Amino acid sequence: MPIHLELPPTLRDRLAESDRALIGLWATAGSAVNAEIVAGSGCDWVLLDAEHSPNGLESLLAQLHAMAPYPATVVVRPPYGDTVTIKQFLDLGAQNLLIPMVDSAEHAEEVVRATRYAPEGTRGVGSALARSARWNRVENYLARANDLVSVTVQIESVAAVSDVQRIVAVDGVDAVFVGPADLAASMGLLGQQSHPAVVDAVLHVISAARAAGKPVGVNAFVPEQAERYIEAGANFIAVGADVAILARATEALVDQFIPSGSEGATAGDTAAPRASY
Repeated sequence: MPIHLELPPTLRDRLAESDRALIGLWATAGSAVNAEIVAGSGCDWVLLDAEHSPNGLESLLAQLHAMAPYPATVVVRPPYGDTVTIKQFLDLGAQNLLIPMVDSAEHAEEVVRATRYAPEGTRGVGSALARSARWNRVENYLARANDLVSVTVQIESVAAVSDVQRIVAVDGVDAVFVGPADLAASMGLLGQQSHPAVVDAVLHVISAARAAGKPVGVNAFVPEQAERYIEAGANFIAVGADVAILARATEALVDQFIPSGSEGATAGDTAAPRASY
C-alpha cells in the first residue's frame, strides 16, 4: 500500500496565518545538536545559514533531520541565489529559502525561476531521488511543488532599496527580508546598523512591502531595534544567533569570576564592546 506523507506548512503559510510578528533565531554553528536546541526553544522560525557559516549539503541535511520533530519553521539561506545551489537545497528538503544579495527585480525573477519546474522555471526534476518529495511519498509533489516551497529575497544594498517596489511586485517572491549589516556597508556605514540613515532605509523597505501586501522581515539582534521594526510593521524578525548567544553568555559568565584587568584575564577582556550582527 503506498505511503502518502504531507510536508509542514511553509513560511508563507505561517506568515499568512499569524496575527503577530514571527520571532526567529539563527542556527549558524553547522551543528545538528545546536540546531535542535534552537528549534526547541519555542521560537517561530529558525534560519540555517550557508552564506556566512560552515555549512554544506551534508551538514544542512543533518540539521534538517534534527529539527524535523519541532514546530519551528526552518528557513535555509544558500550562499548565493544561483540555479544549481537552489536546486540542491530544495532537493535536500529545504522548503523555505532566504536568498541573499538580491539587488534587482530581474535577479528576483531569476531566483523564482530556479525554484520552479519547467515550463515556469529551470529547477531540475529529481523528486524520486530526493528528500524534497520524501522519495515520491509526498502525493503529487511535482504538481504541488510551488505550494510547498516559499521564496524570500534579501534586501541588503542601496541598489535593492532603490528597486524595492519592483522587487516586492515579482510574482513568486513570497516575502522580503532586510539585512541591515550589508545594507549599512553598502551605504558606506560599515558596522553602523543603528545609524539613522540605515534605520530609515529599513523602514522604507518595510513601508514599501506593506504597501504591496508582501510580508517583510528584518534581522535585528538589538532588542530596541527589533521592537521598533515590529512596531513599524515587520511580519517576521530574527533576534539572535546561536553562536552570538554562546559567545556573549560565556564571556559574561567568565567575567563574573575573572574581573576585567585582573591577573590572568584574556585580551578579550579589554577589547572594545562587541557589535551585534
